[in-house]
Amino acid sequence: MRAAVLYEKNEIKAEEIEEAVCHADEVRVKVMAAGICGSDIHKMQTRWKYPLPAVMGHEFSGVITEVGRDVTNVVVGDRVAGIPLLPCGKCEYCQSGEFSLCDNYRMIGSHFYGAFAENTVLKAKNVIKIHDLDFEEAAMLEPLAVSMHGVLGIRPKVGDTVLVFGVGTIGILTVQCLNLTGVKEIIAVDISDKKLEDARKFGCTHTINPQKEDLRARVLELTNGLGVDIAMECAGSKVTQEQCLLVTKKKGKIGYQGIAYADVLLHEEAFENIFRRELTLKGFWNSYSAPFPGKEWHNSIEFVKQGKIKLKPLISHRYAVQDTAEAFKMILSRSEDYNKVLILPQKEVL
Repeated sequence: MRAAVLYEKNEIKAEEIEEAVCHADEVRVKVMAAGICGSDIHKMQTRWKYPLPAVMGHEFSGVITEVGRDVTNVVVGDRVAGIPLLPCGKCEYCQSGEFSLCDNYRMIGSHFYGAFAENTVLKAKNVIKIHDLDFEEAAMLEPLAVSMHGVLGIRPKVGDTVLVFGVGTIGILTVQCLNLTGVKEIIAVDISDKKLEDARKFGCTHTINPQKEDLRARVLELTNGLGVDIAMECAGSKVTQEQCLLVTKKKGKIGYQGIAYADVLLHEEAFENIFRRELTLKGFWNSYSAPFPGKEWHNSIEFVKQGKIKLKPLISHRYAVQDTAEAFKMILSRSEDYNKVLILPQKEVL
């Protein structure tokens, strides 16, 4: 089968590889769409710590083409999305249903070959039926579940004002999840005017480009001098990770979803705000709860089916699997504006 294979020195080659054997508790999925995650970019560039060569891709959907003899939850022909986390099931956190915190987890697309390929083999418990959901939308269920996990965890109240730092894919998905909770105002912060323009289309009531206006002054103006009830950090920037502490009101909450790829060093005022304002800081990692994979996944499917969350408008680019290296080149060079980039392994036969 064709696959995009990652080698040393961040080199990706499209080539023919042998398909994995489908064992008794596994299924084979014909991959119809797979998303490039921001973590793929960072891991490939600087932090790849898994076996090489590798096939990345953990956000994906497809059709079941083979089932192992012990599989009962799906049959050949079922349309599914992949659930990339393989929790150990034995550690203290798995035993309490906190699968995102598993001490010994493994991931499809990192520890095992993933979905930048025509087919992939995985445990049957790691697929979820999507029924008639569009394959491209279903490939975005994983990042949507990540956003859902954060919003459910931060527990916004009806009437809250929420600020979202970074309105890329995760940020916009977080905005859409927030819209379902009854919050009153959603303030989007980004340095891209194009992304801020899009954020308004998805329900943000105000937008701020901190390169063009004073962030704190504008937030105070919009909140009667108090600050926001909740700040959600979705940018993964050491700048915004500190700014959350400057714009959140007393007794407010901050949700960190963006991964820190550099040391975050806080100025005195930002750090003192944590205790002087009695802020609540919460981190959100992954997208799972009990029973596995959790309400984040099931809610995501239902809200997309009902049209309450829109995924298609977030897809900016589509590439065939043999062009995966070009997709990464475009992203790394930022030669084009992009949002969610999909790999379509069956593109030639669609």
